[in-house]
Amino acid sequence: MMRAVLVALAVLLLGAARLPLEHQVFACRRQLHLHAPDLDLGLREQIGQLAFVAALGGFRSLVADALFIQAHVAWERTEWSRVLLLFRQVTTLQPRGLLFWDMAAWHMAWNASSAAINDSAQPRLALRVKAQRKYFDLGKDFLERGIANNPDKPQLYEAMGRLYRDKYRDHARAAEFFDKTAEKRGAPSYARRFAAYELSYCVGREREAYQRLHELYSAGERERLPTLITRLKFVEEKLNIPIDQRIPESKG
Repeated sequence: MMRAVLVALAVLLLGAARLPLEHQVFACRRQLHLHAPDLDLGLREQIGQLAFVAALGGFRSLVADALFIQAHVAWERTEWSRVLLLFRQVTTLQPRGLLFWDMAAWHMAWNASSAAINDSAQPRLALRVKAQRKYFDLGKDFLERGIANNPDKPQLYEAMGRLYRDKYRDHARAAEFFDKTAEKRGAPSYARRFAAYELSYCVGREREAYQRLHELYSAGERERLPTLITRLKFVEEKLNIPIDQRIPESKG
């Protein structure tokens, strides 16, 4: 008990010594929307007293990293409730950490959902599907909150696009988020192509998909990938594009 008290006092003293310098830094970070959320008693109850004191003392990132490691161990043990709890703590401590939001969503929407749908202990398919959907929604919630904290970064918009495409099978929403990805600075070059692919699956939006796919095709050989050609030929057929206006058959 005495050791814990001494550690807590040392952390608080170090944090106090850093306060004057960090005050100006935090003010600048707030102007740039880089500030971390306030720590409250609810988080203290979740992460424990020593970790909470450490976070107050300026060691927020170290605490988040330690919790992230614990989350990885919980994942290896397939302790999904603990994985969820730990990632909620991590993302609260480090809301600007893109990796934390992305990994949290991946564990929920991909790993936990897969475990739920394949749960041999639950004989009823309807309940397995319901549990799977719950984990999809938890993954989406992480990405929504991650985007709210990092609105200028493309990575989480892309992750949301993949979630709608691969899990919800919602091609319209997937296209929307791939388009949002493409609008952000540093976005991958394939984002607009992925958005066009998704549009080609949307009933009633074939004309829009055709225009966008054709623009990409016309941009040159680098864009003429097998998937793009396949989807373009699909919408050509759906729209009854005249034969002489269709793209040529692939050679070989």
